[in-house]
Amino acid sequence: MRKTLGLALGSGGARGIAHIGFLQALEEIGIRPDYVTGCSMGAIVGACYCAGLPLETLREVALSLKLSKIATLNINPIRANGLLRFNKARQLLEQYLGDITFADLKIPFSCIAVDLAAGKVVELKEGNVIDAILASSSIPGAFTPAVIGDKTLVDGGILERVPTKEVREMGAEVIVAVDVLGDLTAKKASPNLVDTLLRCIDIMDTRLTQRKKRSRARYIDLWLEPELGAMDQYLVKNLDFALDKGYELGVKHREEIRALVEGNADEKGEDAEKGEGAPEGK
Repeated sequence: MRKTLGLALGSGGARGIAHIGFLQALEEIGIRPDYVTGCSMGAIVGACYCAGLPLETLREVALSLKLSKIATLNINPIRANGLLRFNKARQLLEQYLGDITFADLKIPFSCIAVDLAAGKVVELKEGNVIDAILASSSIPGAFTPAVIGDKTLVDGGILERVPTKEVREMGAEVIVAVDVLGDLTAKKASPNLVDTLLRCIDIMDTRLTQRKKRSRARYIDLWLEPELGAMDQYLVKNLDFALDKGYELGVKHREEIRALVEGNADEKGEDAEKGEGAPEGK
């Protein structure tokens, strides 16, 4: 009997474009998830996919991206609580998604953000989708925090880079996590205030993710990481490289995913190496 498939698409800025290539590789052999969760760029890609936006369209939009198309510099960043605002990203998303709500999505989807006041993860699964995915992507210091209802929200990746718990709670029986950030890569220290802040966030986030990856190993079937090397998640470039690496990852593991969904987990595909991508401690 077929098992339900849940994909947890992790945060990762420009590196998150790899999610598009990964989804494309699965679609080529007819694998479609039953549930999707996302964080930050994983939330944006996941929401567009669950809304029914063709992956080819997503790919074309991704390859045309540059910072000036998605953000505007705040005149008074201290007062605005962020260097940039997402007004252009909202306009771009509205061209393709309109005023879509979670109830309108073709595949059940949720994304996560962090509630600044409560200091905890918030799962967003009702109301306007664009509001939610932009909240999930609001990197502290870089982007103005989002306000939804009575909550002030920032990028979910601070506390929950890859939302595996949420996709499990949605009902997924097979859980595949795609972490486009992976482990930290060596980087020269920067005297720039924003770069230093972002690097500190990356360090804390990575260590927290490693602990959660181990503690949830009992129910995460595959933890996959595309080979993106030292690609900078904060620079909008090398997006074709990210797409290709995401696609390669999907091709490598898609038969393994199919076997898990069909209940034949021991029958690995030729392009899947046994044990590769499994969570630590599994």
